[in-house]
Amino acid sequence: MSNRVVCREASHAGSCYTASGPQLNAQLEGWLSQVQSTKRPARAIIAPHAGYTYCGSCAAHAYKQVDPSITRRIFILGPSHHVPLSRCALSSVDIYRTPLYDLRIDQKIYGELWKTGMFERMSLQTDEDEHSIEMHLPYTAKAMESHKDEFTIIPVLVGALSESKEQEFGKLFSKYLADPSNLFVVSSDFCHWGQRFRYSYYDESQGEIYRSIEHLDKMGMSIIEQLDPVSFSNYLKKYHNTICGRHPIGVLLNAITELQKNGMNMSFSFLNYAQSSQCRNWQDSSVSYAAGALTVH
Repeated sequence: MSNRVVCREASHAGSCYTASGPQLNAQLEGWLSQVQSTKRPARAIIAPHAGYTYCGSCAAHAYKQVDPSITRRIFILGPSHHVPLSRCALSSVDIYRTPLYDLRIDQKIYGELWKTGMFERMSLQTDEDEHSIEMHLPYTAKAMESHKDEFTIIPVLVGALSESKEQEFGKLFSKYLADPSNLFVVSSDFCHWGQRFRYSYYDESQGEIYRSIEHLDKMGMSIIEQLDPVSFSNYLKKYHNTICGRHPIGVLLNAITELQKNGMNMSFSFLNYAQSSQCRNWQDSSVSYAAGALTVH
């Protein structure tokens, strides 16, 4: 057995965010400094995964709610954009690089997850091609910098799960969500609107197209805030809103439902909403971003 440490490079540094550590640090600091933290630390957050010029300021609203003094393990659930996956997959590396510092994967938790037989292994190629988890690494590193040697990450690539699979994975992750030293980061953008996304839902009663998009997204966001996985599935079936992290969100909602059955009291609230641009005609396109946090009472 070789003890060679395998690293995943920061493959989207230089394209989706700056590869310069000092510059990145200053940007993240700038965005975080403009945001308020709420009273209670987050147990889970939903935040976007687009280029930081588009969604960096939105994501700060979620990351500001992380308490590094209690957080020891960070589960990062991101959707698979490039490979068809009907289950969830785990990384084959030990270390995820960021321009700030390296993040260690928790091999003990990975071992527990492997034992369930519910996970596939993602190749290094798939891992480095995918941006949905990577876009959360610099923010995670920044939010945790005061305790940077005291935490590990558990990256999970979430496939196109059926509702019953979302339930199964929700049950599995619920015991980890119950632990206050764990944080769940759920990676998702919201509506991808326009011809290039093959999605052009428009409710004219809302006014301009971008208003209709906002109304559609906020309908979905308020269903997420109700913590009801079935209503969320029904909403997606009805409007087909192109929320790319719908399966990671579904897993989180099912995990929450499981804990609520056991009497845990939680609430989720969205703290920010943004669009990459304002669509006014059929040639336009945009992606929406939302940031929110789950707190336990």
